[in-house]
Amino acid sequence: MTEQPGGPLLERRENERTLDAYQMAAARTVNPALDDAHRFLDAAAGLSEEAGEVLSHARRHVLQGRMLDRDAVIDELGDALWCLAIAAHTVGVTLSGVAMRNEEKLRARHPDGFHPSSPSRPPR
Repeated sequence: MTEQPGGPLLERRENERTLDAYQMAAARTVNPALDDAHRFLDAAAGLSEEAGEVLSHARRHVLQGRMLDRDAVIDELGDALWCLAIAAHTVGVTLSGVAMRNEEKLRARHPDGFHPSSPSRPPR
C-alpha cells in the first residue's frame, strides 16, 4: 500500500513544503469567532472524525475486499493534518516540534528500531 519512491501518487517537488509552513497556511483558515478553548475543541474533535474516515477506508479495503480509494484516503489524511496543525497551533507548539518530540519518544521506546520480539521501553 505504500508509494514507491518517485511514484505517481504524490508529485515530488524541489521545494517541498515544511510542516511549519503548512501549519502557518492552515492557521489562516480557522474560524476567527472561536476562542482558544473552542478552537482546540474543534480541532481535537475534527481530528477524531477524520481519523474515523481513514479507518472507514481501511476497514472497507481490508475486511470487505473493496479497492482502496487512495485519493480519498489522501484527502482524509489532509483533513486530519489540518486538525492536527490547528490543535498544535492553539496550544503553542509547531508541527515540527510535535514531530521532534514524537521522534525522541520513539527512539527511547525502540532504540534499535521496531522488532516484534523486542520489549517496548517506556519513555524516559
